[in-house]
Amino acid sequence: MDKERRLWIALAFVMSISFAVLGYYGYQIYQQAPPIPDRIVTPDQQTVFTGEEIKDGQNIWQSMGGQEVGSVWGHGAYVAPDWTADWLHRESLFILNKHAHKEFHKEYNALNLEQQAVLKIRLQKDVRKNTYDPKTRITTLSQDRAEAIAYLSAYYKGLFMDDPQFDKLRNDYAIPKMSIKDPERMRRMNGFFFWATWATVTERPDSRVSYTHNWPSEELVANVVTPDLLIWSGVSIIILLIAIGLLVYNHVLSGKDDELETPVEDPLLREGMAPSILHVKKYFLIVSLLIVLQVLMGIITAHYGVEGNGFYGLPLDQFLPYAVTRTWHTQLAIFWIATAWLATVLYIAPAVGGNDPKFQVIGVNFLFCALLVIVLGSMAGQWMGIMQKLNLIQNFWFGHQGFEYVDLGRFWQVFLLVGLFLWLALMVRPLLPILRRKTEEKNLIVMFLISCTAIAMFYGAGLMWGRRTNLAIAEYWRWWFVHLWVEGFFEVFATVVIAFLFVRLGLLKTKTATTNVIFSTVIFLSGGMADLTLRKKTREVKL
Repeated sequence: MDKERRLWIALAFVMSISFAVLGYYGYQIYQQAPPIPDRIVTPDQQTVFTGEEIKDGQNIWQSMGGQEVGSVWGHGAYVAPDWTADWLHRESLFILNKHAHKEFHKEYNALNLEQQAVLKIRLQKDVRKNTYDPKTRITTLSQDRAEAIAYLSAYYKGLFMDDPQFDKLRNDYAIPKMSIKDPERMRRMNGFFFWATWATVTERPDSRVSYTHNWPSEELVANVVTPDLLIWSGVSIIILLIAIGLLVYNHVLSGKDDELETPVEDPLLREGMAPSILHVKKYFLIVSLLIVLQVLMGIITAHYGVEGNGFYGLPLDQFLPYAVTRTWHTQLAIFWIATAWLATVLYIAPAVGGNDPKFQVIGVNFLFCALLVIVLGSMAGQWMGIMQKLNLIQNFWFGHQGFEYVDLGRFWQVFLLVGLFLWLALMVRPLLPILRRKTEEKNLIVMFLISCTAIAMFYGAGLMWGRRTNLAIAEYWRWWFVHLWVEGFFEVFATVVIAFLFVRLGLLKTKTATTNVIFSTVIFLSGGMADLTLRKKTREVKL
């Protein structure tokens, strides 16, 4: 069995095992996701929040920028706090101070260690107890927690709306006044904040482990980070370094490359200049413009870290707030990187094949126009969503989904997915004749086709949640998108494209490029999928 065949088997093995493990943990997440109760009630059965209000609250949080404004469960931006960690800490202090005043006539922080310990244990028994009834789908709160919700609801209403006493805090968090313009919307977002916080401290049935975690962990309620969470990132890095070492070792054992002949003509265009190649130039012009725009958004976003309510005295936050600039900065990076690589493939495929299939020029130009519509349309929709100019359904489809790296509305996602499959078709057609020739480059071209197909297919992971999907499930699929599409398959794709170019330029032997590309792919995917799996496995907090 030759080396290439063994590497193909290794790649198939890694893919099979990784997706089997991902599927297993995905099933577990669907089964064990923190439940959204139909009602959250006080001891006297007064409704605090309904399940519908919590779901609406999640959509409202997403519409104002979601993970681009602070974070939830540790995922998002870090100028503003993690809202679940912030809520949990303030709720804990409210309850502790209430009992400290009642029993000792002092603030909690003024008590001695023994007195604090007594109150902390009482708090932990209250907030960690799971009072959700799966039969009635009702969560019953203690009176202390109900009062804390009323207090914190007023606090966050003042912060996200226009209470003057929060001006400095809004500046620190880069949150403009009236980020939420409707008091009822604010109440529902508070419901989501409470439920998301509840999931980080409430123990699962018959367990000492909470449904999920936030960051930083809250010592007052005895939340501590699991050892798994601390060690697996380090383990992933170590495995990556070992695998890279094996890659280098394998290359050394393969022997020194034969001397390569200096080409007498342009190797990439040895079969002629196809007409569609000339039409690809405008893609790279757009890439350049997107890079410049991304840098400008990055400058403004970074400045908001020191002047959260403006830009050198200009009230920029009133029409271009931090949530918008950070969203655009993040999304434009994905757009220009993806556009650059996709354009490179549209350039390479006809150049290698030597001619254009029928309608190739039309397809290249149509895809370019579609790309412009997606970029400009999604950016406009995100601005309108964050400025609260859309209702919740409109925001989901055309505005801001609130998930980092997947911020664009669902309509733009679907449009982009269709565009990726059109790009795949434009790329595959010129290469099919070369595959039929069974040349030395066949395995490299097959790897090229696999990576391009994965780019188109795995973008679909971003469509696997709906507008009212449980956040834990939506996060599972978002990490598919981040780890497998943004990081995993785009890394594979970039490696294959660069290796293919080097072969066509006469800088690498085909066999050397092919074996190293497959070996690298095994490393990329095993590391990325392992990290994704472990992120799902360690989203717990132990008492």
